[in-house]
Formats: sequence, C-alpha cells, structure tokens
Amino acid sequence: MQYIAETKEFQITEPTVVSIGKFDGLHVGHQKLVREMVRWKEKGLKVAMFTFSTPPLSLVGGRKQTVLMTNRERMELLRSAGVDYLVEYPFDQEVCHMAPEQFVKEILAGKMNARVIITGPDCHFGYKAAGDRALLEKLAPEYGYQFFVVEKERDTDGAIISSTYVRKMLEEGDVKKADRLLGYDYFITGTVTHGRSIGHKKLYPTANLLPPPEKHLPRFGVYVTRVTADGKTYGGLTNIGKKPTIQGENPVGVETYLYDFDGDLYGKGIRVELLDFIRPEMRFDSIGQLKAQLDHDIGKCREIFRDSWIVQEKGKA
Repeated sequence: MQYIAETKEFQITEPTVVSIGKFDGLHVGHQKLVREMVRWKEKGLKVAMFTFSTPPLSLVGGRKQTVLMTNRERMELLRSAGVDYLVEYPFDQEVCHMAPEQFVKEILAGKMNARVIITGPDCHFGYKAAGDRALLEKLAPEYGYQFFVVEKERDTDGAIISSTYVRKMLEEGDVKKADRLLGYDYFITGTVTHGRSIGHKKLYPTANLLPPPEKHLPRFGVYVTRVTADGKTYGGLTNIGKKPTIQGENPVGVETYLYDFDGDLYGKGIRVELLDFIRPEMRFDSIGQLKAQLDHDIGKCREIFRDSWIVQEKGKA
C-alpha cells in the first residue's frame, strides 16, 4: 500500500475507486464499504481511501476529539484489507474553505484519479460540509466517474453502526458489544515504558503503556485482554485508568499483567486487545487489599480467557 501523508503535492496516475471519510475505527460498516471497493480491482482499478491526518472537528470546533484508532493503526488495518492508496490530506484553512465542486474536480477526479467513487449515504465534504451524495451523483458525467452508495450496517437491534456508537459502548465498558460492532477486538498499541515498579515489588509485574492523547479509552477498569508481544500471544489482565490506590498523581495508563510470561518487554511494542470487562477501577485502603482483589481478578480473567480461546479454536476446526 502506498501511504501519502502531510502533503498536497501528489498525483495518482493509476485509475482508482475512491471513498472519502474519517474511517475511524474501521467498524463493520466501513469494512462493508471497503469490500465493495475491492471488487473493482477485477476491473483494473486501484483502491484509494481519502481522509485527513487530523480530524476536522478538532480544528474547526476548537476542542480535542478522541479517535478509535491512531493514523498508524488505521493505516495497518486498511493495508490488510487490500487498500492500495491511503491519502491523509493536510486539513488547513485552504481545504476548510474549498467549495464542494472544486474538491471533486481538483482532488477526487484530479489528484486521486477517481473513475469510481463509493460513499456511505451521509457523505459530506467541502466548505460547511455542503457537498453530499446528490452533488457527487450530479457531477459524475462531467468529471468522468461512476458513483455508488453503500448503505449503512445495522446492529441486531436495528441501531445504525457508527464510530459514535462504538465509542458509547466503550465508555459504558461494554467491550464485547463494541468488539462485535467493530468486527475485531478493540485494541491499544504502544511501547512498553517504565512505571513506578510498585507492581514488580508488591503486586504483579506489568507492562505499562501510555496511550497517545488522541486515543479513545474505554471506561476505567479491569479487563480480560489478549496481548501480542514479541510475535507471541498471551492472556492478560489489564487495568485502564489512574491507579487510585497508588499514592501520588498517576497519568492515565494501560497496565497489563501477562499470564505465564517471563521476560523483559521494556522498549518493545505490544498490542493489547480488550475481550471483556471485569470491574470498574476502584480505590482500596491498602496495597494488601488491592493484592487480594487482583488475585481474584486474575483467576476470573484466566477462566474467561480460556473459555474464549476454546470457542476460537472450535471456530477454526
């Protein structure tokens, strides 16, 4: 996959099938759209996704907006889905004030070389989000592309699956539902950093991540997790939050105890996938009380992880 980021100076010369959007989280609705795009490879088109390196609302609204996945995480998932080009276009005042037809002419038909454009039904673009599916359909003959709409996916209860819906489930701690909406287990990646070593001395040794500030975190608490480290997979217990029992000001972190692991992960990248919510983060009166609770949590997490692993193996059989 060719990754084009932080530049306006590019030109895709191969004919493409293009979609535009944030694609935050790449949930099952996004995956449906990508599958439709990949079908066009049989007709000689390359799959190209157009998005922005910074979420537009963060700049226009003047407030920080978290994302379900970082730019790098999104890139890796799109690569594995069969995307040939990912364009993360700089979002500045020039782009913000670009007329919708100018956007279609200069960027989609021009720089992206779109022969087919596929979007969801609520696609909006251009100055004040004035561009929509009707405009894309109207301009298709003039700029030489075909236009198609992929309808949204719905959950079993009929609710439309969206990035906002996924965030809501994560904030409620319902990671099992969030994982179903995403079509994969929600994950946090990062490099293991040194903590205060309290776990190694008095509790359990843990791998500590400090997620980037834009990464959307679920409800603070304890989770059953699957951890990929050094090319191997381990079951784990993960606490997400500020460790209220530990004295001092603690930054929000992702702290994971890996079952049956004996090694050094400092400075290495790991991936923590959330499988189930165990309990909310809470403050204990002593380290001893916290240790007793962790003993109970680990036993419960091992059981849930084992059952989850058995189900996965049966599914492969």
